[in-house]
Amino acid sequence: MTIDNLSHPVLPLKIIATGAALPPGCIESSVLDRQLNKPVGYVEKRSGIIHRFHASNQASQAELAVAALDDALARHAILRDSIDLLISASAIPVQALPFSAAHILKIAGLPSGTAGFDINTSCVSFISALQVAAGLLNAGVYRRIAIVSADIASRGINWEDEESSLIFGDGAACAIVERGDGRSGILSYLMETYPEGSDLCEIRAGGTRRNPRAGMNDSDFLFHMKGKQLFRQASALIEGYLERLLSAAGLTLPQIATVVPHQASHLSLEHMRQRLHVAPEALVDIYRYRGNQVAASIPSALHEAAITDRLNANLPVMLIGTAAGLTLGGMVLLP
Repeated sequence: MTIDNLSHPVLPLKIIATGAALPPGCIESSVLDRQLNKPVGYVEKRSGIIHRFHASNQASQAELAVAALDDALARHAILRDSIDLLISASAIPVQALPFSAAHILKIAGLPSGTAGFDINTSCVSFISALQVAAGLLNAGVYRRIAIVSADIASRGINWEDEESSLIFGDGAACAIVERGDGRSGILSYLMETYPEGSDLCEIRAGGTRRNPRAGMNDSDFLFHMKGKQLFRQASALIEGYLERLLSAAGLTLPQIATVVPHQASHLSLEHMRQRLHVAPEALVDIYRYRGNQVAASIPSALHEAAITDRLNANLPVMLIGTAAGLTLGGMVLLP
């Protein structure tokens, strides 16, 4: 299948580089077995993770983001001053004010005055950022955009909640995009939010809802998840959602060459694998060695697809994930 026989219009977008970064703290599941007083092999069996990476308490989220940007620039010999917009697409900000892109730009070495802003749709922030970037590139506002997702999930782990505490890892990833020549681009983009599930995944502090004047406690800074309810709601919605996303692209599932899902959990990935009936190599799964990296999961998996030759010209790729909100986000594109 090539772009020439696609009747659906494409929003031009070309991914010219990808990169990723991890903090140095590799945490084996066997280490957590000992720390949490669990039997040998318990954490790996329960979480589906062999190891994940946790940043130190002194580590900087902005520095992790810049490491991913640097990786993308170096891998593809892209000049730093050719970037004219930086989008931070992360679930958790560096701080409430200013926005995270300012923190990243401060140390990224890009020319002073380079534009930047944040996009946050939780775990699917990168997908939202790709769509916004495509719109800006096609409007001629910018020529080359760096999208960076960096999350230090370990800072918000609630170790008293076994279900959520075992699955998270830290990391960052970057994609650099241009308008391209029109032979690659977005076939469909679909974002749906079901706010009745807004309390199923949350960190209550960090904004105006919970703060020193409005009343707060330490647990408000930790991640809270009602996993079983979340899985049930997402599972009930995903069938219809996939149909709408693919229909908008004018494609069927067998025509998708590569699936890049959010690395939410081993159970969610297995459910995705069974639902899509795709070959094992077609679904990008890095979860066993990274865990759930929140917004960094999808671009990290996209980078893995790129370096393992699973992003091929004229072969459709689907990015898909669920996020707090409850939000479903997806995109079908030709890389």
